[in-house]
Amino acid sequence: MSSSGKDLAEGSSSSPSDHHHHHHLHQQQPATPSRYESQKRRDWNTFGQYLKNQRPPVPLSQCNCNHVLDFLRYLDQFGKTKVHLQGCMFYGQPEPPAPCTCPLRQAWGSLDALIGRLRAAYEENGGSPETNPFASGAIRVYLREVRECQAKARGIPYKKKKKKTNQNKGNEESSSTMQLA
Repeated sequence: MSSSGKDLAEGSSSSPSDHHHHHHLHQQQPATPSRYESQKRRDWNTFGQYLKNQRPPVPLSQCNCNHVLDFLRYLDQFGKTKVHLQGCMFYGQPEPPAPCTCPLRQAWGSLDALIGRLRAAYEENGGSPETNPFASGAIRVYLREVRECQAKARGIPYKKKKKKTNQNKGNEESSSTMQLA
């Protein structure tokens, strides 16, 4: 008797309806937030901490695009992307043959994705789209300048993507071919 009860609890083939029902419940409430959601929450908390650490601290309601730009520059010290300075002999070389003393920076793509997440988080946390400092034109200009500067310094042109959907498809294809190789 006890063994059949155990089978039922494990969702064996004798009780497909139970198993199906449990699966359905699980779909409605995912146990863990997606990688994007947790990254967004982490970024939002980091930015909030950054504002609190300013002297004097900056309340979120008074945050503007200059604070955001300062935050992006502040993050550069934690970057891992080598960006050659104009005088460096490896300036414009995608794969320099030797180390150099040029600074490490946040890669343009990382900053671009970060701003996207923070822009969404700002509005999810009650900010209005009209006053969203992450959606400011100054931020777009800054990111474009960083992209151009890094492309020149590293000798890597960034290809313009037409639409988000194409970009995702392209990423999936390239990652799957990399796994095959």
